[in-house]
Amino acid sequence: MQHHQSKAKLLAATIKVVRTKGYNATRVEDVCAEAGVTKGSFFHHFKSKDDLALAALDHWKASTTDLFANAPYHGPSDPLDRVLAYIDFRKALLAGELRDFTCFPGTVVQEMYATSPPIRAACESSICGHAKTLEADIDAAIAEYGVAEDITASSLALHMQCVLQGAFILVKATGSATVAVDSIEHLRRYILLLFRASKDRRVVRARRKPDADASAGRA
Repeated sequence: MQHHQSKAKLLAATIKVVRTKGYNATRVEDVCAEAGVTKGSFFHHFKSKDDLALAALDHWKASTTDLFANAPYHGPSDPLDRVLAYIDFRKALLAGELRDFTCFPGTVVQEMYATSPPIRAACESSICGHAKTLEADIDAAIAEYGVAEDITASSLALHMQCVLQGAFILVKATGSATVAVDSIEHLRRYILLLFRASKDRRVVRARRKPDADASAGRA
């Protein structure tokens, strides 16, 4: 039981310290101090810092999967409203210190994408795997409202993550969450325009079709 607790503390400490200092600046000693465990306990569970990072990425993915699976944005009956509610939920998460809401795999992959293929792959699995959970609602919204032919649920879900990850970078650069809030609100407006405009065009075409049919009949 004690070993399990010390491992859980190390995983939580890794996420906190890396989100605060960055991956390369984080030392094993920093993680142990934050977790309140010895280096001996660390090496009982992990072979290296990179081994710890992979475990922490798995832990992050599991915990955030639970968070989003139980989030309130799944409630609305309209699929577009669910997509918009997801965006609103992401904005609501921008609370506390930067380390409390910035993305752990997004932070790690910025530093490790070229030097550790396993860590890069784990970050991709976390970020892109989360994007995939949005595809069903986006697909349903496309079926309901219609969008331009070259837009897919997959591409739009990934674009939403691009906006979020880019917003986190700007938050770190500016030291303020305001820029992230603004970016997410711009994303919400874009989604509304994308789907509402498509539905409006469909309504206009549907209204014009009877007139066109009538003209053809008179001809």
